[in-house]
Amino acid sequence: MRHILEELAKRRARARAGGGPKRIAAQHAKGTLTARERLDVLLDEDSFEEFDMFVEHRSHDFGMEKQRVPGDGVVTGWGAINGRPVYVFSKDFTVFGGSLSKAHAEKIVKVQEMAMRNGAPIIGLFDAGGARIQEGVDSLAGYADIFLRNVLSSGVIPQISVIMGPCAGGDVYSPAMTDFIFMVKDTAYMYVTGPDVVKTVINEDVSHEDLGGYRVHALKSGVADGAFENDLEALTQVRRLIDFLPLSNRVAPPAWESLDEPGRDDPSLDTLVPAHPNTPYDMKELITKVVDEADFFEISTEWAKNIITGFGRLGGETIGLVANQPQVLAGVLDIDASRKAARFVRFCDAFGIPIVTFVDVPGFMPGTKQEQGGLIKHGAKLLFAFAEATVPKVTVITRKAYGGAFDVMSSKNIRGDVNYAWPTAEIAVMGPRQAVEIIFRGDIGDAEKLAVREAEYRAHFANPFVAASRGYIDDVIMPRETRRRLVRALGSLKGKELKNPWKKHDNIPL
Repeated sequence: MRHILEELAKRRARARAGGGPKRIAAQHAKGTLTARERLDVLLDEDSFEEFDMFVEHRSHDFGMEKQRVPGDGVVTGWGAINGRPVYVFSKDFTVFGGSLSKAHAEKIVKVQEMAMRNGAPIIGLFDAGGARIQEGVDSLAGYADIFLRNVLSSGVIPQISVIMGPCAGGDVYSPAMTDFIFMVKDTAYMYVTGPDVVKTVINEDVSHEDLGGYRVHALKSGVADGAFENDLEALTQVRRLIDFLPLSNRVAPPAWESLDEPGRDDPSLDTLVPAHPNTPYDMKELITKVVDEADFFEISTEWAKNIITGFGRLGGETIGLVANQPQVLAGVLDIDASRKAARFVRFCDAFGIPIVTFVDVPGFMPGTKQEQGGLIKHGAKLLFAFAEATVPKVTVITRKAYGGAFDVMSSKNIRGDVNYAWPTAEIAVMGPRQAVEIIFRGDIGDAEKLAVREAEYRAHFANPFVAASRGYIDDVIMPRETRRRLVRALGSLKGKELKNPWKKHDNIPL
């Protein structure tokens, strides 16, 4: 019996060694952790249960039969984050560069299916060179198997991808179908084809960073939902995110004990909105002063900064927050802001997370660039997302709510449940100056008359009471009591039941 146990220990040690000491040292030299070290950081201590430690590839082509490493370049299993179960896979760059074989893919598919069947999130840690070329079509089939599970899992369990090294080809399509993608700065890259292929095909010289680094995807393309300084910070922040999310669409979001008084007022909010209607202010100040203990997990911090999305808690329970940001482009809705917010709203709705919307929006961004880029359809995505959402929705208009953007930002007429306004709210078809120039075209040459007309228009619409008198606003509230009113409103909506008409699926404008 002893020799059998000794053999098991040897096999385990070999599997845990990955590509061996030299390759592990090379990984550390880059300032990154190994696949197993990353799981040690991500998961609760001693909670990881590994699957398929001894799996090896089955290829006999190009001398691969002489190169077999237990685990085959990916570590899979399940563990816990703050006591709650999660399924994980972590690509091991020290073994065949983390490239995907058929056996490697089967390991990932197994934990994907277990996660969906058992109702727990799945987290993928990517550090890989794409398909294993020696396996040809088997490798491609393996990717397709993973992609299918990504699609079937969508809206059923949270799927999170962390890009921690190079990530190319099939290894970018799978993350693209997950709910959240995070990158590690300066070590993570995402691209469909790498710099060498780009040079060969279109004769363009480009670096890894300029082609697919975090500055491309977390700041410009919006592919990534955030970027962190190093492996440790990225994994720590994923642990924090998981604390906000439900395990699956079958259970409610987690509730955590909060020491923050639900009925707390904040008098400083009474002066948050400046006296001049065009003076910017920071909407994040409102968010952090309203949510429990100022704990706000922002999504896509550096992309489409004119709109804010993220998670917080009220009374210990998770909420999703969507807010215009007056500090950036006056909070206007453009293509990127619409895409960003629409996807976030749909995630919240899929997983039963109530949505709180703070509105200060002058409208949609005008101009040929936006129109030629498809603003109409992209803006419709956000309208569609809010309108189809059946979770509790509470809206607070802090200042401007002009034109179609008023409708889009979770208005009463697209099934906002409780809609509040601050006394500083302005609800109208457009801004006063533009309105009077259209209504009173004949007075355009008379500055004095226009000024009188503008003051008249402003007096009529630069307040929330016309909208409130028609029932489009449920109440005009003091800014200081926003937290208390939100907590009470969401409490009243806990029993909400609302179903959309039966359909196979909707056809959101893409």
